[in-house]
Amino acid sequence: MKIAQVSPLYESVPPKLYGGTERIVAYLTDALVDQGHDVTLFASGDSQTKAQLVPICHSALRLDHTVVDQLAHHIVELQKVQEQLVDFDVIHYHIDYIHFPLSRINQKPQLTTLHGRLDLLDLQDLYNHFSDMPVVSISDAQQKPLPQANWIGTVYHGLPKNLYHYGAGEGNYVAFVGRISPEKRVDRAIEIAKQANIRLKIAAKVDPVDRQYYEQEIKPLLNHPLIEFIGEIGEVEKETFLGNARALLFPIDWPEPFGMVMIEAMACGTPVIAFRNGSVPEVIDVGESGFTVESVSEAVEALNNIDLIDRQGCREVFERRFLDTRMAHEYVELYEQMIEKGAYIFPPSRTTRPKRVDLSQDTLPSQLPKN
Repeated sequence: MKIAQVSPLYESVPPKLYGGTERIVAYLTDALVDQGHDVTLFASGDSQTKAQLVPICHSALRLDHTVVDQLAHHIVELQKVQEQLVDFDVIHYHIDYIHFPLSRINQKPQLTTLHGRLDLLDLQDLYNHFSDMPVVSISDAQQKPLPQANWIGTVYHGLPKNLYHYGAGEGNYVAFVGRISPEKRVDRAIEIAKQANIRLKIAAKVDPVDRQYYEQEIKPLLNHPLIEFIGEIGEVEKETFLGNARALLFPIDWPEPFGMVMIEAMACGTPVIAFRNGSVPEVIDVGESGFTVESVSEAVEALNNIDLIDRQGCREVFERRFLDTRMAHEYVELYEQMIEKGAYIFPPSRTTRPKRVDLSQDTLPSQLPKN
């Protein structure tokens, strides 16, 4: 099968540091090549892949301080895909909805994995207009705000089996990995560690949009003997960081679409203590790979019982549920469905319009992450 993978350009494939979507694109692309498919990857020029790379820009946009208009590069990417449409059996987009008008006109077998949060009022009218576009969720929970979307399936993320190795958790600390942002709630992680009297190591990046939040709300909390702020770490450091941790704290306060750090921790044998939001109940096998909680006090109790989780069993959950090979096979099944249907496009004018979902604006942060 001839497959095009169209990646965002914010990070390289895979990312040098933090990055969720581009990391999954990397693992999926390489797994598809390993399974014998002819894959072309549209991505930044500093990407590393087993597929044929079509470089769109010299390097990842987030790390290129000369870039002002990131959308401009994605428009160029769309044009380059357009020029090679005839070469592919199916096109797999990871760039959200910006290709929808072109894809409707092209009538080429295609699908889009939606990697971000969808509980945004702005998306309601967009998916009313583009309810013909075949889209894939990364958790069932992610679908809930957009029942009118043309969901063709859910595919959980997967990682290469040997990307991370088992760790014994001998570091006597708990870990937080991700971004410093209001919805990730590192302040909760700090409070949990303090109440449990255990060291917390924070490996996280601070995006420019969250700099004021970090300076005003989080930085004052770091001045405590149990708390250590490490900053952003890459793939090489992550295995040791997670493998030595007794547990990963995932105290989110938003409808997390998936939460890849949870399965990264599982791959290291490190159990996860996660707040029961978004995808968490789908990802965590309670008692096997971690605990789900609804408050700081419940998290502290779970942390006190973390040794009840067998770390080798936690790793086995990862191998059973979250490998890249499983992810690639499930996407191939969807590709075959799209090819069999041909142009999976309905007439753009609809006789009925789906009911708008009532979402409270108060629950949405003013700034949202791309990954």
